[in-house]
Amino acid sequence: MNGDGVPVRCPTCRREHVYVPPAYPCVCGVPLAPPIQRGAAPSPITHRTWTDAWVTVRCRACGRQSQWPQPELGCSCGCVLKVPVRPVTAPPAPVQVPRPSGVRARTAFRPLTIRNARDAVTAAGLYLTWLGFSDILQAEPPPASGIDLRGRGLVAQVDPTTRPASLKAVECLWLHGVTTSARSVHFSLAGYAQDARARADQLRVPLFVLDLTGTPQPVNDAAQELVATGA
Repeated sequence: MNGDGVPVRCPTCRREHVYVPPAYPCVCGVPLAPPIQRGAAPSPITHRTWTDAWVTVRCRACGRQSQWPQPELGCSCGCVLKVPVRPVTAPPAPVQVPRPSGVRARTAFRPLTIRNARDAVTAAGLYLTWLGFSDILQAEPPPASGIDLRGRGLVAQVDPTTRPASLKAVECLWLHGVTTSARSVHFSLAGYAQDARARADQLRVPLFVLDLTGTPQPVNDAAQELVATGA
């Protein structure tokens, strides 16, 4: 048995599986997997909601607390199981971002709770306004270009899915920014594929991860600099 695997028995057919939770990079860069609750019985998923698709996970390296995709396991009997995760009881550690001297201090950001995909776009728009971008407009309906938000000197994309944002998404966003002489900013609920993050670092595209409280966290150096200096 894999040392990282957790035995999971299907309550429907009683088959036993070895489940290895997927690891995603924390905003600090450390791989992080949801802590599976050993010995707890999984439950069949019969109805999906936005809230049930996420669990709270705390990084042991930096102390950040954020939302992660709910671990699931598909059994050969056709049942999809919700794998229990140990609850987080400690409060999240505050994230301090240094601000260069001479940069105007901002009031605390007031997030918007995310309940659906449109809320995610709205939350990102509020954050960009807080950073100092002006005339932020949402695209209605979402355009084929993938540009969800536009502002003065800004284009932004918001990925509300449960899959990490792809390399293609980052590159297309950057091209839109180049052709319109605008800064490109990307937001994602499920983080970023490794090649997408590497390419964003090369292109200096700020990447942010949104949790369900609507609070973006910077993922790369370009995002950290944007938070520190503002628009």
